[in-house]
Amino acid sequence: MLSATATSANIASLLPASQASALPAGQNAGTTGQQGSNGTGKGSDTGKASGLSQDAKTQSAVEQLQSTDRKVHQHELAHLAASGGLATSGASYSFKTGPDGKRYAVAGEVHIDVSPGNTPEETIRKARIVQAAALAPADPSGQDRAVAAQAAAMEAQASVELSQRSKGQNQLARTYGNSDLPRSSFAAAA
Repeated sequence: MLSATATSANIASLLPASQASALPAGQNAGTTGQQGSNGTGKGSDTGKASGLSQDAKTQSAVEQLQSTDRKVHQHELAHLAASGGLATSGASYSFKTGPDGKRYAVAGEVHIDVSPGNTPEETIRKARIVQAAALAPADPSGQDRAVAAQAAAMEAQASVELSQRSKGQNQLARTYGNSDLPRSSFAAAA
C-alpha cells in the first residue's frame, strides 16, 4: 500500500477470514498413543483421520501465509520501484507468526512525498510519479487508489496555474528555465 507522508494506513490482511488466525506455534496435531474404543491400545481410525486433518489444516495455513507474504512483498516493491525517488522510506511490514513458528508479512506500506513542487511544472511531474507509484502494483488497494486520486487533483491544480500564466511569463520560463516567475504582469513585462 502506498501512503502519503502525512498519513499511515495498513492494507487489510490478504488472508481470508477463515485463515486469519493461525494455529499456535508448536501445536502437535498428531494423535499417536491414544487407546482405541475397543480397548486394544491401538489408535482409533477417527484419531488418525483427525490428526491428518489437523496436519492438512496446518499445512494449508502455512501455504496461505506464504502466498500472502509473497503478494505483500511484491505489492510494496512495485510501489518502491515506481516511486522515482519520492519514497520517504523503504517498505515497512506487519507480520504474523504462522503455525510453523515463522513470521510472514500480512500487510505493508510505503510512504511517499505527495507535497506540491516549488513550481507548477515540478508539481505536475511529482503528481505523475505519485500516480504511477500508487497504481504500480497489479492489485492496487483502496488506499493506493485514494493516493492516486489525490495526486491527480494536485496535477489538475498545477495545470490550472500553468494555464493562468501570461504569454510573457511562459516565454521567460522557457528561455531561462525558471518556472517560478512572478505573477504580476508588470514583473513579466519588465
